Amino acid sequence: MLLLRRFAFPAFAALMLLLPALPVPDFWITQSNYIGMYSLVAIGLVLLTGVAGLTSFGQAAFVGVGAYSAAFLAVKMSGSPWLALLVGIALAVAAAVLLGAITLRMSGHYLPLATIAWGLALNYTMANMEWLGKYDGILGIPSLNVFGIDLGSGRGLHVMIWSIALLAALASTHLLDSRPGRAIRSLKGGATMPEAMGISTFRAKLTVFVIAAVLAAVSGWLFAFFQRTVNPSPFSIGKGIEYLFMAVLGGVGHVWGAFLGAGVVKIIEDQL
Repeated sequence: MLLLRRFAFPAFAALMLLLPALPVPDFWITQSNYIGMYSLVAIGLVLLTGVAGLTSFGQAAFVGVGAYSAAFLAVKMSGSPWLALLVGIALAVAAAVLLGAITLRMSGHYLPLATIAWGLALNYTMANMEWLGKYDGILGIPSLNVFGIDLGSGRGLHVMIWSIALLAALASTHLLDSRPGRAIRSLKGGATMPEAMGISTFRAKLTVFVIAAVLAAVSGWLFAFFQRTVNPSPFSIGKGIEYLFMAVLGGVGHVWGAFLGAGVVKIIEDQL
């Protein structure tokens, strides 16, 4: 069993990174790309909900922040995709800090209700901004280039999506084994004991909330260059509930379960 655990991650990582080079149908690659992007959001929700005990239905809105940042800068401003990534992350951090400062002091059912409220508000804002294309969104996003290599939207982009997703999962597991990670773990048992040990529970909550928002924004950035178009529909509250379901389905307290949950939900999506 120990040997299996030791080699499970390298084997899984090698399979996903080498998949585009294998003679598999393009449909498989497309599905795998979606699973990788979904997994990024689900990993954030594992940290936020499974580990810290904070329920959020609004993570799809942060995906939209990353996607619209990429689309606007690439199409309207002819900017660098890497600048778009930095801007998307910065906006997600700013929004998460602002929303977290307002809502993370809530407890019980008030916090989930608050996440629904700001999730709806952000989605409604995206859908009604003239300069963001309103409900039509932004079309004609160019393909992503890395060192002059056009990654396209299929096999070329697959390696980048899965490299980021696997690194995010690995970083999350190391985070949970660190001192800040142990502070985050302590949140699920309530505030009394952590605060008695000198832990700022609000700071720990805000930290994990920001991390989850950043992972969602990176997923949105990848989504924009994969789809080559963005509109408000994929960032609705319904999608936010779906992301939460992915985390729960894969085992809400297990980082690597995010991949399983994302895969199962994607299969269910295709059957409906």
